[in-house]
Amino acid sequence: MHLRPKTKRNLIRILPFGLIWLITGSVFLLSEIIVTGNQNLTPDASVTMSLPVFIFASLTSTLAGLLVGLIELVLLEKRFRNYSFTRKVVTKFFVYLTLMMIIMVIAFPIASSIELSKSPLDPDIQRKTVNFFQSLIFLGTAVQISFQLILCLLYAAFSENLGHQVLINLFTGKYHRPQKEQRIFMFLDMKSSTTIAEQMGHTRYFRLLQDYYEVMSDPIIHAMGEVYQYIGDEVVITWNSAKGLAHDNCIRCFEGIKANLKRHAHTFEKKYGLVPGFKAGIHLGEVTTGEIGALKKEVTYTGDVLNTTARVQGLCNEYNVELLITDDLLNELEDSERWSHELIGELSLKGKANPTKVHAIRT
Repeated sequence: MHLRPKTKRNLIRILPFGLIWLITGSVFLLSEIIVTGNQNLTPDASVTMSLPVFIFASLTSTLAGLLVGLIELVLLEKRFRNYSFTRKVVTKFFVYLTLMMIIMVIAFPIASSIELSKSPLDPDIQRKTVNFFQSLIFLGTAVQISFQLILCLLYAAFSENLGHQVLINLFTGKYHRPQKEQRIFMFLDMKSSTTIAEQMGHTRYFRLLQDYYEVMSDPIIHAMGEVYQYIGDEVVITWNSAKGLAHDNCIRCFEGIKANLKRHAHTFEKKYGLVPGFKAGIHLGEVTTGEIGALKKEVTYTGDVLNTTARVQGLCNEYNVELLITDDLLNELEDSERWSHELIGELSLKGKANPTKVHAIRT
């Protein structure tokens, strides 16, 4: 089954929530078994641990984590975007805690029925469930769940601010040692941004940028791109060469952003009195990728390809075109004939000894 890039990305982002709950839940259960010697000291208010109960508890914990991830990424992520970090975490915490209490009301009678081989509706099971929610064991369980929720919310916050792929790279140590790789970069810049900022004022212009970047998100995801940096009104998008060249994703990304901005033109016009335009340059080349930083770590790219891409993008105004790409990239595209392109010429870019062939792409 072929999954859409956005669906695949969401699944990959949701899975860590399930893993967090599975691992922490298993650690709590095993710790309890070790401490008590697997002796149930309160049989009238808790479930005696057995292999079937352990499996059920682990599955329930994993599913609860996946549910938190699903709600976080699909339903709540954008709704709390304008909240402060503290307010966002506290509000979400109580939303999820309420949900977990509901799940516990459902899960405990089922676990008890597995232990006693009785129906969850049996009076003994119901009595045990009431005792559980009136006991200190329930409070201990609530503390454990709160810890799991805080871990998930911290992970979600780091993922949102660093980017999921960057966070995974940092955790796995992929770029702990610098690596050379072929990458594609797109430098995409808003047209007339200085004039727009002066006319709007900083606060309103900032909101425009937020909406502007939001419109770009889906096309970037669908084209398998990664946002490397936001620099004021400029965004730097990157692909490893395989993903960027597959189906000409790097060009399709530009095309998709342009189409999405057109679809939202009425909203921008109504809200800001204008529809932002943009220009972009794309280039392919070798970079060195690695973690860098003393006070904080981040994955960064170094290499001439970034300077070249920035300078190619800077030529868009000079030639009055929206998209310029280098000959190096054009020759590697899967279907270069699909795109209407015009050779601008062999341009001597500032800081480069050899001339670079640059093509204007009409989308």
